[in-house]
Amino acid sequence: MNPEPFFQLDRVIHEKGRLAIMSLLAASPLLSFTEMREALGMTDGNLSVHIRTLQEAGYVAVTKTFLLRKPHTTYNLTPAGQEAFKRYIDLLEQIVAQNKKVS
Repeated sequence: MNPEPFFQLDRVIHEKGRLAIMSLLAASPLLSFTEMREALGMTDGNLSVHIRTLQEAGYVAVTKTFLLRKPHTTYNLTPAGQEAFKRYIDLLEQIVAQNKKVS
């Protein structure tokens, strides 16, 4: 078995909370903080920290507006985030395919 694909996995995405966020945003291109928190079952603080990490990596864009005079924050994958997620999934598929050949 070739271990190289494992070493190429993006460590920013690989953490389970961030992988969940990336997966959710890949399926639903624009989500509010509340929608994400409820879908993922995360605390406000935990979600905020993971989103900040993804934002700093350039994978998630944050838009802050007002909706009925209340702050409204939405999130979406950036083009770089979409590409990074695609590469991540492609590597997982390589790992799975490689393991099927070994079995």
